[in-house]
Amino acid sequence: MPYERKTKEDRPVLAICYDFDKTLSPSDMQAQGYIQSIGYDVAAFWEESNRLADDNDMDDNLAYMYKMVQRAEGSLIFNRQMLEDYGSRVQLFQGVEGWFERIRRYGEDSGVIVEHYIISSGLKEMIEGTSIARAGAFEKVYASSFYYNQQGVAVWPAQVINYTNKTQFLFRIEKGVLDINDPGVNEYFPPDQMRVPFRNMVYIGDSDTDIPCMKLVNSYGGHSIGVYNPESADRTKVIKMLRDNRVRYIAPADYSEGTDLDRLLQAIISKTAAYERLEEKHIRDMKETGSQVK
Repeated sequence: MPYERKTKEDRPVLAICYDFDKTLSPSDMQAQGYIQSIGYDVAAFWEESNRLADDNDMDDNLAYMYKMVQRAEGSLIFNRQMLEDYGSRVQLFQGVEGWFERIRRYGEDSGVIVEHYIISSGLKEMIEGTSIARAGAFEKVYASSFYYNQQGVAVWPAQVINYTNKTQFLFRIEKGVLDINDPGVNEYFPPDQMRVPFRNMVYIGDSDTDIPCMKLVNSYGGHSIGVYNPESADRTKVIKMLRDNRVRYIAPADYSEGTDLDRLLQAIISKTAAYERLEEKHIRDMKETGSQVK
């Protein structure tokens, strides 16, 4: 079957990758209506889910997905439409609604193609139900999802994304091999044919579960940003990540125009444009002189 692949562009591409819960939204998406609808206190649901995982050497994400399906039996029709409906109610941080297109336009004016990606342990169906996803904000949404039977009811996890396997999607974005099952991600690509070099990636997250992606992006010259809720102003997690060299920058999760985060992304886009012009000059000179491009 044909897979969705993207090739190198005539302009530099900057990929901005986001966690979702507590990065674009103030709390877990499942806790903004769904957990309450199945008769649970939010804290009790997560406590039970975590205990299930601990008692059975089970992945935390598989545990919460199992609990969601199990608790819906007899009370809710657990299908894609239901999850998308709950996703449509998910609260977003200040400024998120206008953020993606504004940053794209800034990139366009700077000669940089800006693409937005989600890499989340949350639910793809809920994310796709949000207003921002429906408006076409994201190039691709990588998140946990369900398999549905012939009646359209969720019966099994189709995809589970946790903090360690999140990193594979950065390699997919790097090579333009975006389909989750495309084995082409393991193929060799010459350095000058990488669609989005790691130096042109930004990873925005809020907690320890984002550290593997942040570390990978950092190690190749990219940009990692730790965000925190501007209302609580609790910077404990992001300060620790900064001190441990997990992130390069920290900022409140306020995506409005003129905020720290807005100015930071504009600076990264400007740096990307300047660096890529220099890199193109270097590659041309190497090829003209018969030198090997590394």
